Amino acid sequence: MIPITQYQIFKSTNELPETWYALAKSNLFLSLPYLQFLEKASPSNFTNYFIGLYSQNQLVGICLAQGIDLRKINHFGQRDSFLKKFIRGFLFKNFSGKLLIVGNNLMTGAPCHQLQADIDPASAMNCLKRLIQEQFKSQIHLSIFKDFSQQETGFFKPTEQNPYLTFTAQPNMRMQIQSQWTSFADYQGDLTKKYRDQCKRARKKEEAITKRILELSDLQATEDRMHELYLHVAQHAPFNTFFLPKNHFIELKNQLGDQFRICGYFLGNELVGFNTIILQDDTLETYFLGYDEQIQREHMLYLNMLYDMIEFGIQQRATCINFGRTAMEIKSSVGAKPELLLSFMQHSQTLINQNLGFFYQFLEPKVNWTERHPFKA
Repeated sequence: MIPITQYQIFKSTNELPETWYALAKSNLFLSLPYLQFLEKASPSNFTNYFIGLYSQNQLVGICLAQGIDLRKINHFGQRDSFLKKFIRGFLFKNFSGKLLIVGNNLMTGAPCHQLQADIDPASAMNCLKRLIQEQFKSQIHLSIFKDFSQQETGFFKPTEQNPYLTFTAQPNMRMQIQSQWTSFADYQGDLTKKYRDQCKRARKKEEAITKRILELSDLQATEDRMHELYLHVAQHAPFNTFFLPKNHFIELKNQLGDQFRICGYFLGNELVGFNTIILQDDTLETYFLGYDEQIQREHMLYLNMLYDMIEFGIQQRATCINFGRTAMEIKSSVGAKPELLLSFMQHSQTLINQNLGFFYQFLEPKVNWTERHPFKA
């Protein structure tokens, strides 16, 4: 296989060579429209880097990396005690406040690199590690290679001279759409009685709610309300590394068009919730959502959003839905299965890096949950 020998960092899509687009053809998250969206509507503490990988001066691989400055984030969640928030905030801002993530921190498991078919993946990883050492080590606390499947981890081989901590965050909840499902009724028919009753109960609770797909003009009219609903969910998460800017969804719709789908939930004329989906080939990538907490409880809004995404997936003849991290138990109750993704982390200070496993437990909140099995045997 052909080895990677050089790299180049592009800080703007205007700098990208024409050969980039051929490599990105099958990867929406490295395409020009998506990268232009990142330039216009990334969180304020993000810096995007578009990386070209070369062999004999020929571009044979492309990659996304993001610099993240956690010192610009004032809020680490409202669920933890004051002491926990203080300790985590202190550690983040002083010892891990400046990150470089090889990957897409806005997505779970989305492919962040694309290589020509005959390229040695291990040499690509080694080239990226060299890039970090040469270009970023003095500027960052932590470098992270994010979200690799277990099949891919053989390409990433930490050494004694360049040690990385292998770690897992919460699993990606991934659901396979069965080929025999041609309607939502088929999906319901495969549920056990307990979970079929749960579905019927949720659908009954949402009868007062109306739903419609939001177009660009709708997003412009409801921009403030959508941001308010998004922030309600985001600020109650136990762990945040960013907050989306207000124009985020409008710019993503501008760039992706029909590949970005926003469903609004209304009580009367008031927007009380929304969910978003990115269509990548035959996979649905669930994105951010928002809701009014009181309405959510009264009308089982979140659970109904999950059912709506499944129904849309069946209609689209998708093969799977990536539901992302968080809320694992309720997602498993509709049929999603946990997918373990591995990441690799290195601290720029040798002493801290030698004890990184100890410090990591303070940064990643523990979540206890029970996996559900909603389908008939």
